[in-house]
Amino acid sequence: MLGRRRVPDYSGDPADIRRAAIELLSRREHCAAEIRARLLARFGKEAPVEPELERLLAEGLLSDARFAETFVRAHRNKGHGPLRILRDLAQRGVASELAEAAVDPRSRDWQELARAWKERRFGAQPPASAGEWQRVARQLQQRGFSPDQVRFALSGRDRER
Repeated sequence: MLGRRRVPDYSGDPADIRRAAIELLSRREHCAAEIRARLLARFGKEAPVEPELERLLAEGLLSDARFAETFVRAHRNKGHGPLRILRDLAQRGVASELAEAAVDPRSRDWQELARAWKERRFGAQPPASAGEWQRVARQLQQRGFSPDQVRFALSGRDRER
C-alpha cells in the first residue's frame, strides 16, 4: 500500500468538507493553511474549500492567532527559542504579525528559558573553556535562541539589558 495516492473522496456536498475540517480541529488547533492543505489533499483541488474555511474563521472555530498561541506554548515547554518558533510558524503559513505577537521575541522570559535549558543540560556553572562555551552556544542557537539570549544563558550571572 505504500506509494499509493489516496483518491479524493469529495461527493459534491460542502457538508463533507466542513465535517472533515471540524474532525481535524477536534484533535488539535490548526492554522488555516494546514487545514486548507489537508482538505485539498483529501477532496481534490476542485473542491470548494475556501468558503468553508471562511465560515470556520467567521464562527471562531478556526483561528491562526489561537493556533500560534498554542504552538508557542507547546514549543516553549520543549525548550525551543523564539527564532525557531517564528520560523516554524512561518513554515506553517501563519502571518508574521500573528507569529510575532504570540512569540514576543524581545521578552526577558526567553533569556530565562535559555538559561534554564542550559542549566538543565549542562549545569549551573559557566562553561570552563572557550571550546565548551562554543559548543553550548551552538546548541542554544540551534534551539532557536538569539545571540543575546545565548550570552545571557552562558554568562553565569544575572544582568539587566
